[in-house]
Amino acid sequence: MKQLLLILTLFLYSAAVKAEWYEVTGYANILDSNVADARKAAVKDAITQALIFSGATVSSVQIVADGLLSQDQLKIKAHAEIQQATLISEEQNNNDYMVTLHLDIYSTKEQCTQQQFHKQVTVTQSQLIRPHQARLGQIFDIAKASSQRLYNTLSGRATAIKAIPYINSAINVRPFFSQKFDYDPALIDTLSNNSNSQYVLFSQITDIAQGKQLNSDYAFWQGDQYLRSFKVGFALYDALTRDQVWQNHYAVQGVWPFEKTTLIDVYSDKFWQSNYGSQIQGVFNKVAQDLNTAIGCMPTKGKILHIDGDRLAINLGKAHGIKAGQTLAIMQKNNFTTQQGMMLSNHRQTIDQLKVIQVNEQTAITTNLHIRPLSNIQLNDIVQVIIKEDDAFALN
Repeated sequence: MKQLLLILTLFLYSAAVKAEWYEVTGYANILDSNVADARKAAVKDAITQALIFSGATVSSVQIVADGLLSQDQLKIKAHAEIQQATLISEEQNNNDYMVTLHLDIYSTKEQCTQQQFHKQVTVTQSQLIRPHQARLGQIFDIAKASSQRLYNTLSGRATAIKAIPYINSAINVRPFFSQKFDYDPALIDTLSNNSNSQYVLFSQITDIAQGKQLNSDYAFWQGDQYLRSFKVGFALYDALTRDQVWQNHYAVQGVWPFEKTTLIDVYSDKFWQSNYGSQIQGVFNKVAQDLNTAIGCMPTKGKILHIDGDRLAINLGKAHGIKAGQTLAIMQKNNFTTQQGMMLSNHRQTIDQLKVIQVNEQTAITTNLHIRPLSNIQLNDIVQVIIKEDDAFALN
């Protein structure tokens, strides 16, 4: 057995640790006969799975395995420490490479207290910017199919992200990627209200062009194989402020093994199990990690839906991790418009606080926590979950 030495950049908040071991298998496709790169990717996949499953999220991991994986880096922000990693087995099966690792992980305190609350994110249908590139394989539904795949990926991960699908309707997403900020904020409001989400995720597929041919024309007995690009950009907006809070672009290449005249079903296992499909899936795995890192520790916020004296209904519930007895702060919403016609959000913190007394799946009923009456609270004002830190000086 080969021993893997892992050096992690850790952000430790507690000295108390709990040791657990995980045996995980990582998978990767062999691209262009490069077994070494596939092995690295499989090790990355295994370590990432173990860290996320143990409660970590993705800072910096350096891996050395007998010099073969020297200086290979994987972005991980971990609140867990890998004490030892043992390579149990590795196997090559056609174009797939599998690595099984035994990992001893010492978990520390959770990354942040806000991770216990789910951030609902509306996943919209992606837009294919160059539709003519879809002629190869007639994969004109790649945008919708990819959005469905991303939604499935986000739903299957144990993170702070709770994905809500809005995939059946096509959207012109280009303005949301423009540097002129000329997007329609009302669309963000509509999508957020329909899905009860705090965040809205837009995406655009910018390139699916065919690349170089991998096999020789002289090998007439072989089917033609080409590299094919997949480039996609994402932009995440906070529906409460209408501001962009995260943006990233991803680019991969995969082997397109199908005949040029073959019609490909982009919803089929045949497509997603191909090298090209698996490369796209790798992008979505990375997006799930990056989204959780970007907003997992952000405050959980909602809106006031109804006011009845000292009782208020809010759009946060069990699906968000809300429980009876929790405390919420109120921020009054006071938007204003610039001379250029741009509406800016302004939230002013108040001294009012609410206590949750009844929780439904997507809503909750709260009551005024103080004797004094609520001060000029309006519909759509913002509520934010208050996390009470442990009092180190409290007397037992």
